[in-house]
Amino acid sequence: MNIHEEEQVPISKTRRKRAMEELQTLGEELVALSSDRVRNIDLPEDLRVAVSDAQRMTRHDEARRRQMQFIGKLMRNVDVESVRGALALVRGESASAAAKLHRIERLRTSLLADEKVSYEIAMHFPSVDMQRLRSLRRAALKEQELGKPPRSYRAIFQLLKELENETRDQTTEAAELKHDDNGD
Repeated sequence: MNIHEEEQVPISKTRRKRAMEELQTLGEELVALSSDRVRNIDLPEDLRVAVSDAQRMTRHDEARRRQMQFIGKLMRNVDVESVRGALALVRGESASAAAKLHRIERLRTSLLADEKVSYEIAMHFPSVDMQRLRSLRRAALKEQELGKPPRSYRAIFQLLKELENETRDQTTEAAELKHDDNGD
């Protein structure tokens, strides 16, 4: 048997069905994303409309099942690897955002447990308003002590989040400037 004869061997029905189910699963992942994220993925318009229609279907009934099959059929004509890559990127962004929030929560908890952490924060975030940070810390501890709503506790989180974003933006800006200097 030569190479040309192997190419003409038909694909089994089981393999075709498995491939179709994989495409439907990928389609379900697209449907699970927010509409904004789906818009950011490079998809043909008919597939984008089909995903949007499926997102509006709230009941999991026969119509939704047929819509998912239709999405799977449309996915046959799409570069599946680019869609998988885009989905992986979206999941990665979500994971990194969650990790960032957890890091901020740990920092806030450490700050409330030990005032010396405020100096570490000042070293890491030079633009921090130390007076405001200390004031929020005292207020948060008092709120916890009195059983009041955690208004200052949340304010500390927001302050740390803003500082983190500000530092990230400055780092990105510095990297872009360095890249521009090297490119010229």
